Amino acid sequence: MTLTQHLARGREFARTAGDHASDMFGPLLTIGRGLRSQGRWTAKWWGGLPKDRRGPALLVAVAVIAAVALLPYGPLLALLTLMSSAAWAGRDRAPAAEPAPDTSQLKLAAIYTALTPYLVHESDPTPMFSHGGDFKDAFSGWEFDAEGRLTSLELRYPAYFTDTEPHARARIEHVIHSKAGRSREYRFTWDEETNQLQVSALAPLPTDITAQPYVTAQGEVVLGFTDSTSTNRMIPVRQGSSTAHQPPVLWRTGPRAGEPHLLALGTQGQGTSTLLRSLALQALVTGDIVVIDGAGTGEHACLVGRPGVHTVETSLHGALAALEWAANETQRRLDAHNLAKRSGIAPPADTVRPLWLLLDHPAELSELAQAEGRPDPQDLLEVPLRHGRTAHLTVVVADHLDALPRIKPTVRSACRARVVLGPLDPDLAPEALGAPLDITPPSHTPPGRGYARLGVHPPFRLQVPAAPDPLDEETPADQRDAVIALLPHADSRTEAPAGTSLTKPVPDRAERTERTERIEHEETPEERTGEIAAPITPAMQAP
Repeated sequence: MTLTQHLARGREFARTAGDHASDMFGPLLTIGRGLRSQGRWTAKWWGGLPKDRRGPALLVAVAVIAAVALLPYGPLLALLTLMSSAAWAGRDRAPAAEPAPDTSQLKLAAIYTALTPYLVHESDPTPMFSHGGDFKDAFSGWEFDAEGRLTSLELRYPAYFTDTEPHARARIEHVIHSKAGRSREYRFTWDEETNQLQVSALAPLPTDITAQPYVTAQGEVVLGFTDSTSTNRMIPVRQGSSTAHQPPVLWRTGPRAGEPHLLALGTQGQGTSTLLRSLALQALVTGDIVVIDGAGTGEHACLVGRPGVHTVETSLHGALAALEWAANETQRRLDAHNLAKRSGIAPPADTVRPLWLLLDHPAELSELAQAEGRPDPQDLLEVPLRHGRTAHLTVVVADHLDALPRIKPTVRSACRARVVLGPLDPDLAPEALGAPLDITPPSHTPPGRGYARLGVHPPFRLQVPAAPDPLDEETPADQRDAVIALLPHADSRTEAPAGTSLTKPVPDRAERTERTERIEHEETPEERTGEIAAPITPAMQAP
């Protein structure tokens, strides 16, 4: 054993011995402090006694001692009394620590004081909120968690408060959110009939759900996951290393969809491209897709050459060709459906197969087209947006939140399903989501975190499942494997061989002429509404 270990062991032994000695001799030390205190008091009393009274006092003391000595058990009782008084005098007289202030009371008082300037009027004879008043007069109920954070609050406000104005509500919500804590989300429920406001803290949404096959009905896709109070449906999902049931955000597409097209907005790095990739993986199960990457960053390069992927365009020329083909394909499907209904037969299978048109950052392509004097790509979306529901065509547009003013009104009015990812200013919520947001955004949002609104329903929270680019080197291995497992292959077990064309072949001129003559022979000139054949152009071929 080294010298350092000997010294450490000696210090530990000395410390242990000292602790045991203090426990053993603690009462003796207390009595000793009491005797010393009584001795000081006796000396002080004797010193302050006049000299002419010292003799009688000493005589009385001797008489008392003699009387005690003559009594049965007198010396023992006197000793016990002396020790008891010494123990009492030598006790620890340190002042007790003051109790810590109740943080819940302080927070409620701070919220009450902050709301007073906005909920008081000088003409109110009995104000509910007043400077220096008690918060218990306005708050009817509150709850705090184990960490001292506000979880729920119920308050009453005066009837003259303009609770029907969105900006007045937003001001009150901002004040409460600032005082209660910006790290959490709070839902505000206004009851205009009884002049009550209920504030409830929302639990964080799970962020460990990756892209995977979902249990959905035909025509339903999963945008993400939300609170259990926002939907009455649960689906099993693989969450981490286990399986759990989570409430999904289901978006219904197809001919019977109420909101057939989607507009997704978000800030940089918040997951709009991930949302498009997640939708593409779900759409390829039963349909075909056309992807247009306006940013040209290669976020969707993993879809190139896959079965069901017509093309992935990153240039302006290719995007215009793809959108022109989508407009012609929409018209072709409409004509085929009209002909099938007049003939009383089922429409062709290729006209009822779902077709998805995914556009990522189209505003950048619009600026580039304007600079080059080319047609705006957003103008070519008018036909797919207007007739996409009947033609089994779904349009999904994703762009930056700052690019919202550059998105054409036609696109914004047709895309009634809205998704906003990332921090959202409450003043911008009516324009981005189409309705005011009754949830205060937190100070920090993870990637894929945002809000969604489908049709006329109120907005609700949304967490997009992780579907990163598998070609990115920084993508975690488990998430990369999850995305690759969902990508369609030419063979169910292997990747598609290199150089194999996975797109529809371009029909030659004789085939197009024969098909056109056959259709013209079946319908009269009065019934003909437009061109039937809309072949895929060479620009639509996948690289």
